[in-house]
Amino acid sequence: METTKAALRRAALARRRALTSAEVAQRSQQLANLLFANFPVAHWRWLHVFLPLAQKNEPDTWPLIHRIWAEELPVRLAAPVVQPNGIALKHYELTPTTPLVTSHWGIPEPVANPAAEVAPAQLDAVLVPLLACDQQGQRVGYGGGFYDRFLAACRPDALFTGLNLLDDAPVPALADVLPTDVPLHACLTPGGVWNFC
Repeated sequence: METTKAALRRAALARRRALTSAEVAQRSQQLANLLFANFPVAHWRWLHVFLPLAQKNEPDTWPLIHRIWAEELPVRLAAPVVQPNGIALKHYELTPTTPLVTSHWGIPEPVANPAAEVAPAQLDAVLVPLLACDQQGQRVGYGGGFYDRFLAACRPDALFTGLNLLDDAPVPALADVLPTDVPLHACLTPGGVWNFC
């Protein structure tokens, strides 16, 4: 199998599109269960979580968000907002009362509120969407570089964990890693946890 990002992206997108809504829901719940079973969620001060792009069958992060709120865990949540320049993200606190709007990409986003902005340096952990990854933690996303730029601004001790609905083992190595790519520390698939460091 080809291990270029473009080839892996095409294959993963096609397979993810083929998942039924029930499969997406079941696999997303498995990812949430694995996160709570394997990571110290309640000990983080700030967790960054992406909100799912349903049209692309992204992992549904709402089950884990609602569990954090239902159990009244002390961790605070932040979610991204794509900026008008189309290349940068800002991050805002996500609470049960945060108003959301749908971007023109179809992504739910917090309404921008300067008082609720969260700096990347505040984050203890980041959940990262992906389509595939390799055994070094290098990820395949949509190719826009949003997350690499964002992760590069986080603290060196922040934990980066990918969420993948496809139950794939990491490929041995991506053929086209860039110097600006930021590797993950771990990846969750419905079948288990992959640790890279």
